[in-house]
Amino acid sequence: MKIAIDARGVTLYKGTGIGTYTQALIKNLLEVDSKNQYILFWCGSEYKAYEKHNSEIVLTSKKHQRFFEANYFPEYNHKKNIDIYHVPQNGLGIEHSLGQRCICTIHDLIPYLMPETVGKGYLKNFLKKMPQVIEKSNSLITVSNYSKEDIMRFFPWYPEEDIHVIPLAAKEIFKPLDKKICSSKLYDLFKIDKPFILYLGGFSPRKNVRGVINSFKKIYNSLKEEHYLVIGGALKDEGEALYNEVMKTAFGDKIKFLGYLEEKLLPYLYNSCSAFIYPSFYEGFGLPPLEAMSCGAPVITSNTTSIPEVVADAGILVNPSREDELSEALIKVINNPDLSLTLSRLGLERSQLFSWNNTALKTLEVYNSKIIK
Repeated sequence: MKIAIDARGVTLYKGTGIGTYTQALIKNLLEVDSKNQYILFWCGSEYKAYEKHNSEIVLTSKKHQRFFEANYFPEYNHKKNIDIYHVPQNGLGIEHSLGQRCICTIHDLIPYLMPETVGKGYLKNFLKKMPQVIEKSNSLITVSNYSKEDIMRFFPWYPEEDIHVIPLAAKEIFKPLDKKICSSKLYDLFKIDKPFILYLGGFSPRKNVRGVINSFKKIYNSLKEEHYLVIGGALKDEGEALYNEVMKTAFGDKIKFLGYLEEKLLPYLYNSCSAFIYPSFYEGFGLPPLEAMSCGAPVITSNTTSIPEVVADAGILVNPSREDELSEALIKVINNPDLSLTLSRLGLERSQLFSWNNTALKTLEVYNSKIIK
């Protein structure tokens, strides 16, 4: 079987959930499946790690994306007799169907549910093309039952049996590490010399970073030990605005904005924090809480959308719209070492249920089911 995958997301969406998904899925498919041949439509460099006996790299350009999507990919797939074409980035980029062999991963329908949180250009493109993507797809993969329900709500005509829920996972680098080594590394890099509460992720309004900051301010003087709030994520747009606001307040030296962080640094932060807080209003899956649990960090996160599917009872789930709940949860975890240890243990146990190997195997099952049909 010849399987073509639009792998451009590995580089075009690096540092995002879609980029992580595309990279980890392809890496693990190549490891678990030696029978089939994979054609990877690639953009940019960094492809050497994906050159395997069962793969072929087809280089494209960051420019002229419309040409590749509308002309080059369909023509290539037709000429090479591709059996399966998989588009991992919400299906955007599909211009022509491959009959019964087109599979898309739909991570979420945020533009439909929270249009005010995405850019106008992306919103217009998403709303225009998503119905076409759904119609052209022989099967859909999504990352949570919550996202599946959203798909069924907005596209009730699509066969439910052709929507496959395949959860994501944390990469192998997210694991318990020596805390002294982690703390030393963070001091050398960022001069973090006190315990800290951690948030990692984007600054879209749906991520509720403002709620994190407000809750920290409220409980700062109630903590038994002085803490920083450490925030990681590229400082642009909303992030830059929040940074400028905080720097004008008395908390300018208590809240550390680290900016964009290379992935290899994240395990040091997860392993060192007193608590990881992630009160997002909407997530199709929510990888950061799972990464945090995989490192043994106590997790405080939202009781909404897909997040309870991931965290279950291994973290403290709160209403992200209630800053008082966020504040109470922070005090409870930071001031109670026994609870912190319990959450750490439960999180580690829960995280073992997710693996990229399983994600790849279940995706391969979907590929095979389309050929059998």
